[in-house]
Amino acid sequence: MRVACSIVVTLFLIAVQSLCVSAQDTGEYEKRKARLEKEIEMLDRQLDETVSRSRSELSRLTLIRAKVSGRKTLIKESDRQIRRYADDIYLTQRKINRLNAELDTLSAYYGKLIRSAYKNRDSRVWYMYILASEDLGQAFRRYSYFKNLSAQARIQGDRIRSAREELETEKDRLGNLKTKAEELRKSRQQELVSLQQEEKEVAAIVSRLKKDRSKYEKELSAKRKQVEALDREIERIIREAMKSSQTKEKKTEIDYKLAEEFSKNKGRLPWPVQGVIVDRFGQHYHPVFTNVKLPFNNGITIAVSKGAEVQAVFDGIVKQIVVMPGYNQCVLVQHGNYFSFYCKLKSTAVKPGDKVRTGQKIGSVDTINGETQLHFQIWQGSKPQNPETWLR
Repeated sequence: MRVACSIVVTLFLIAVQSLCVSAQDTGEYEKRKARLEKEIEMLDRQLDETVSRSRSELSRLTLIRAKVSGRKTLIKESDRQIRRYADDIYLTQRKINRLNAELDTLSAYYGKLIRSAYKNRDSRVWYMYILASEDLGQAFRRYSYFKNLSAQARIQGDRIRSAREELETEKDRLGNLKTKAEELRKSRQQELVSLQQEEKEVAAIVSRLKKDRSKYEKELSAKRKQVEALDREIERIIREAMKSSQTKEKKTEIDYKLAEEFSKNKGRLPWPVQGVIVDRFGQHYHPVFTNVKLPFNNGITIAVSKGAEVQAVFDGIVKQIVVMPGYNQCVLVQHGNYFSFYCKLKSTAVKPGDKVRTGQKIGSVDTINGETQLHFQIWQGSKPQNPETWLR
């Protein structure tokens, strides 16, 4: 009996835990879905600005591909959530079946009690039945039976009401789950239609770009020069900053304690701005002419909302503010022997020598040729780092 009870309790706890985990997963899904939808909406705004302010097909291609990537992730999230709903529906239906069976058993037993009470409703029959007992023990048991009969009927009635209430609750839950699952399926279908349209647009842009290779090779050459100029300037500033550690002036010494704190926060640094990464760290090839190498990207480029504010990712000292072709204003912040760089700014809220705190405003992002994007880098000494491994 104890083993059976233990099994029942264990199964109940597993069911409750499954429902709690499912609710938690649903909450997380809603957060991720809202974030992805916000990113896609922001990319749509950038695409509108790109059309009105720029004729760069390559920029449109980059933004649309970022949208396609976000859309595919959103569809995958929807697929996972649909499977969760299906599991919840299955478990809830099983619980309803169990409650129905339990209710049938309770009702059958309750019926027996009521019939027994009806048969023995005449008190004279009770007395005769007790007096006909063979011994005192049997008489006591018969007396207890009659005494508890009505009480048992009331208890059983309460159990039936409780079971019916629980059954109705689970039926409502099942109905809600089925409604949500159906709404999600419809939403997923709409996302698929949008995805197909965006993929067609990508194919059309690629086709147009291939017809004018010489034009885009010239643009690529100009872009390469801008990237190389920025990299040279960053490397020069870092060399000068690192040389300062060899001087005797305390004010120019590198703060290695701060650098250690910065290092400990790898993977936990706040984002400098909220947005979507449209160009990642490392070596990449041209999105259309796939045999052409693009300049090595020492950072990431984040598409953001117009006028977005940029914040420092960690405590540090503003080392320098430079203006570079294609990147507008760039703020360089030193964190010991680590450095963070914030480029394509319209305005700055700091000046060289300022101490900044984590989350402090650095400036605001500029819109250049219809693109509102922050270019962000992290360096350890003279080695560029992948910012995505540092940001939370």
